[in-house]
Amino acid sequence: MTPLSPNRGPLEGERFQVIVIGGGANGVAIARECARSGRRTLLLEQNDFASGSTSRSSRIVPGGLRHVEQKNLGAARELLRDQHTLLQGARNHVQAMEFLLALAPDSRRSNLKVKSSLWLYRQMQTSHLPASARTSAGILQQILPGGKRWSIFSYEDALCAFPERLVATWLADAVESGAVVRNYSQVLAVDVRHGRAQGVLLRDQLSGREERVGATWVINATGPWAERLCQRSRVQPRVPILSTVRSTYIALPAIAGAPDSAISFEGPNGQPLFLLPWNGQLLVGPVETADRGDPSKIVASSQDVDILLDALQRVLPALQVSRQDVRFAFTGLFAKPAGDGDAQGYAIHDHALHGASNLFSIVGGTLTSALRIARETTAKLGSIQPHAEITHAADSTLDNWIMEIRDAARINEESAAAIAEWHGERSAEIVQLAAGDARMRAPLCSHSEHIVAEAANAYRNEFAITLGDVLLRRVPVALGACWSQACGREAVTRIRAVMGWTEEQAAAELEAFEMERSALLLKPRPARAMALQTAAD
Repeated sequence: MTPLSPNRGPLEGERFQVIVIGGGANGVAIARECARSGRRTLLLEQNDFASGSTSRSSRIVPGGLRHVEQKNLGAARELLRDQHTLLQGARNHVQAMEFLLALAPDSRRSNLKVKSSLWLYRQMQTSHLPASARTSAGILQQILPGGKRWSIFSYEDALCAFPERLVATWLADAVESGAVVRNYSQVLAVDVRHGRAQGVLLRDQLSGREERVGATWVINATGPWAERLCQRSRVQPRVPILSTVRSTYIALPAIAGAPDSAISFEGPNGQPLFLLPWNGQLLVGPVETADRGDPSKIVASSQDVDILLDALQRVLPALQVSRQDVRFAFTGLFAKPAGDGDAQGYAIHDHALHGASNLFSIVGGTLTSALRIARETTAKLGSIQPHAEITHAADSTLDNWIMEIRDAARINEESAAAIAEWHGERSAEIVQLAAGDARMRAPLCSHSEHIVAEAANAYRNEFAITLGDVLLRRVPVALGACWSQACGREAVTRIRAVMGWTEEQAAAELEAFEMERSALLLKPRPARAMALQTAAD
């Protein structure tokens, strides 16, 4: 048992109306919707919430431009509605951004078709970006090789810089509505008897305890693990329900002269790639490859990194990026409906056809469509009372809110703005902690505006158990451009002071955190070292 494991009561013999398996964006959104509709709901995640595909995603909240180009206008309208809902209801997490599409002179895509698709896309969407923000096209034109020969198109989409924080907000909504949530709880199998799902057998990863929990409905929202869970539960669809794709990104330091907008360009074989300003860094990707490997062992390959570097060097040689500039690479395994024939990009499988009624598996989807998937899944469980989506404070009140946080918590304006951005209207608990203890007001490290009270709140109110849960997901400062091992030591020392850890507990947590961070954010090996290793082999 980890030294910081909570005192979690047993679930053995408990019964819920709905058990949701999988604590990523889809699973948390479904649990939230079920709880808000009045159903007694249990959410189970084998690791930490948002630690799988959600934390390894593009961070783009697409509105469906791809569907417009493919003439799937119905799917595009749905995604634009979903995007608008997030931009309105989660505005401290999701922001509109200008995207620049750069087409090389030798691109196979028709300029006329792209231009007409973008015109139609703009007619379909509600703009959330001031016209004054569209200023980067000229900068991009200047740094492209043979710049004037390239075609550059501007359009609007959205970015969620920290989907981990958005999922934490949805998780809090679910708990406020009555859901019981457990991370580090692995479902070994769905209990299927007499042709119907009856509950689950789970193992508490912290205590090692195995428990049977009953349910009327079971939702399998485990993403790339979905088929494996079905197999362990002896539920055998006649054909595969999903395919899996390895998706890899690299992070570069911020580069002087790069446009502030997101840039879309073509990689090998016309594969769409993005250069995204993110968290004081630049993200490049994704390179996507079919992969049927173990989702828990997916890592970025050197070949993936080389593909991304080669594509970026071809399109933007003026940035002079090399392998030595790569800060880290991260890779996720993403599930797609088998055959990917569904224009919506997701499927809700009813396993009644496979001898397991009241069991559904969710496959595919994006952060954009998670709330819609949640509504559709919940609707399949029976009639529900319609309700409005939870919204947050209007932008016009943001400055006042920051000032209130600053004054009440007795912190500087920069820290107040950082708290407001990541925690929104759920900042009250953090303010209360900071106001009463100077140690809580200390920055987590010398590079960060985020404070120790945010970490303490993550342990007390956001179901964080390990230091990695805090610094990589609830208060993800360890994803920042300036983070180092020295920052980790500084953070754990300051957190220890308010959490009452022993020296041994703090050391164990720091070691586990460094291992998790290194596994998530891989540092590519220098090309020379790789060549020497190859020669040795």
